[in-house]
Amino acid sequence: MPRFFDSALSLGAPRRSARQRVLAQWRRVDLTPLEKARADSARPVADLAHRVLQRKFHMDAIVVKVWNELLDPNIVAHAQPVGLRRGTLFVTVDSSPWLNELVRYRRKEILDRLQHSFGREFIQRISFRVG
Repeated sequence: MPRFFDSALSLGAPRRSARQRVLAQWRRVDLTPLEKARADSARPVADLAHRVLQRKFHMDAIVVKVWNELLDPNIVAHAQPVGLRRGTLFVTVDSSPWLNELVRYRRKEILDRLQHSFGREFIQRISFRVG
């Protein structure tokens, strides 16, 4: 005699209820293949999270590469981007005098160059911090 748990744990398609069978007959459409296709395309969240993180780190690496090639070597020697979140590029500066220089005199120039390379939606603001 089969037990309930044996049938519940089987890997086959779940049995349709009487209501589902009647609705399928009334609609004259069998949705079983569509339901199977939808179930087959489901993936674990961990796979999606892994791909998103890979893409984020890839974009951060591209921003650092463009930063190093696009800007003045003096700026690159004293300031490096450390992250990008919600359109804000976070940049670490090695000293307070350089922070003052970048915030007061160079912020607009740096932002314009980066926005020209990546687009205004991708980098909207720059936040400088001593670190």
